[in-house]
This record gives sequence, C-alpha cells and structure tokens, in this order.
Amino acid sequence: MSQLENNESLSYDTFAASVQRSQALEEDIRKNPQKHRVLTGDRPTGDLHIGHLFGSLLNRVKLAKLGVETFIVIADYQVLTDREVFDRISECTVNLALDYMAVGLDPDSGNVFIFPHSCAPELNQLLLPFLNLVSIPELERNPTVKEEIEAAKMARMNAGMFTYPVHQAADILFCKADTIPVGKDQLPHIELTRTIARRFNARYGAMKPIFPEPQGLLSNAPTILGLDGSQKMSKSRNNSIALKATEDETAKIIKTAKTDSDRNIAYDKANRPEVANLLEIASYASGIAPEKIAQDIGSGGAGKLKAFLTESLNEFLRPLRTRRAELEKNMDYVRKSIDKGAARAREIGAQTLGEVREAMNMYICRK
Repeated sequence: MSQLENNESLSYDTFAASVQRSQALEEDIRKNPQKHRVLTGDRPTGDLHIGHLFGSLLNRVKLAKLGVETFIVIADYQVLTDREVFDRISECTVNLALDYMAVGLDPDSGNVFIFPHSCAPELNQLLLPFLNLVSIPELERNPTVKEEIEAAKMARMNAGMFTYPVHQAADILFCKADTIPVGKDQLPHIELTRTIARRFNARYGAMKPIFPEPQGLLSNAPTILGLDGSQKMSKSRNNSIALKATEDETAKIIKTAKTDSDRNIAYDKANRPEVANLLEIASYASGIAPEKIAQDIGSGGAGKLKAFLTESLNEFLRPLRTRRAELEKNMDYVRKSIDKGAARAREIGAQTLGEVREAMNMYICRK
C-alpha cells in the first residue's frame, strides 16, 4: 500500500454510508435528473429473471424516464471469467437487449444506450491504468467476488475473475457515471470504483480531476431471494423465474417453491424465511404489503399463497412479455439499437481515454 496515495486503505464495510449517499442522490435526481449519468448492466449468462426486475431493472426504467442519461453495458467479456458460454455469447447478448427493451428501457428515447463490452475497446483499455491503483490484498478481500466464485463452484480463480472488480470500475468510469443502481451485494464494487477514481485523480489529475466518485443508488428491494428462500435469486442456482417464461411455466416453477409445514401464513422473516420470501415477491408484483397478503390468506396454507403469487406475478409480467414477443418479430431493430448504443459508448469512451492518456503524460500518436 505504500505506493498508493496517502496510504489510503479500502474499506468494504460502508453500508450505512452508502445508504445515506443513496438517499441524498435519489433526492437530487428528482430535482436535477439531467445532471446525472447512470451506468448499469448485466452479464449475458442467460435470460434475466424477476430478481433482476424487482431488484434493479424497474429502478433503471424509472431513472431513464426521469431523463437521466443511461448507459447499459452487456458484460460479454466478464462472462468469460467463470462460465463456458463462449459458443452462445452473441445469442445471449441479443436476448439480454430484448429483455431490457421489453422492461421499458427504450433506445429510441435518446438517453438510453445499450452496448456490449467487446464493442467498446476504449472502455476496456482503462483496465490497464486502473490495475496499478489497487493492491492484491484489496482485491482478495472483495466479498462479492468470493460469493461469485463459490456460486460458480470454481476450483481455482483465474486472473479475469480476480480483476473483475477493476473491470467493473472501468465500466463505470469510462462514461464518468455518477449513479449506479445496485443491490446491497454490489456495494463493494462501487466502493472500489470510488477508491480508484479518487486515487487516479490524486496521482494524475491533481490540477484537473478527471473522474467523479460514483454512488450506488439502492432500490427498495436490494436483495431478492430465490424460490428456495435461502439464497440470492440466480440462474446458476436454479431458483429463479425468467422474465420471458410463459404463464404456465411460471405457475409450474412457483409450485416447486420452498415453504414450511405451518398452514397458517404469516410474515415472519426471522422464523419463516421461505414463506416471507414468497410474500415479498407477491408484494412487489401486486403492490400489497406482505403483512396484508399474509393476513388475507390466513389459514389457506402454502397452496393459496402460491396461487396468489402466480396470479399477481403473471399479471404484472403480462405487458412485458407482450412487448418482448413484438420485439422478437423485429430483430433487425434490436440489433441496430445495440449498434447505436455501441457507437455512443465508443464516442464517450474515446473522449475519456484521451483525457486519461493526456493526464498520464502518455505519448499522443499522430494520425
């Protein structure tokens, strides 16, 4: 750490501070949406699910509709760190864009840009200088990476996974985003990004700081558990419901959801986590408080709870699924939208990379 500015150490224990920053940021966005820029995204590992929807996607849509400029990265390079999916990355990339558009992220709005990592080389080039601003022990302490490795059942960590948080910092800082919609589990990445921005400015931009220190914007549902009620909802854990699943498929999956043997339904997160989880998902879909849903079901048991959840979720997802089906009939439009987003990302990335190289006193090649 002696070579890093001011011997500053990185702390990942910042949830209380993150909540305060998130609340202040949300208030300012409501007043001044156009002074902010969002960076968010997902890895193209498969279809997005309701955990993504309630945990992040709806928040992204709200921000975009307020007029906040929104960059959405499809992290196709990062997916190679722990998944053998190279043979279908392109297909998954397009499907991810379909889900985004179906949810309401509109590339024709003029402030929403959807693009893949591999189409923005200027972004990825920032990884090199950023790696020099963090220590190996800091990366080793990142709790989110540890969880991803455990979930992927990796026998050993590759360098791509190890440096994954730094690549995410490049995702955020290439467009100088200041607003990152996240769940609680992603806050360590935000704190690392803030540290990298601070260290870069201190070392290379003392006279003219280049990067803002981004802030995580927490949703009202920071963590969505899977249908097993014990782990975060995830495709890899087989405990999720895909946004594009049919109504019959949704009903079938919900029937397998874990509950308990008590027939009386009550909202008790501490003692009945599986039932509480289903009540919370039903609440997100219906807009009814989980306590009220539990009270209405009463002694109706898990069967009645699952029936209510199925009906509420299918009704909530119906417009989304209709839009997705319409988009699937016009795939040329979907691909052109991705290309347009990539062109804008490259334009912004080239400008930022130029500023970075100038600040670092790099030789500027003549054309």
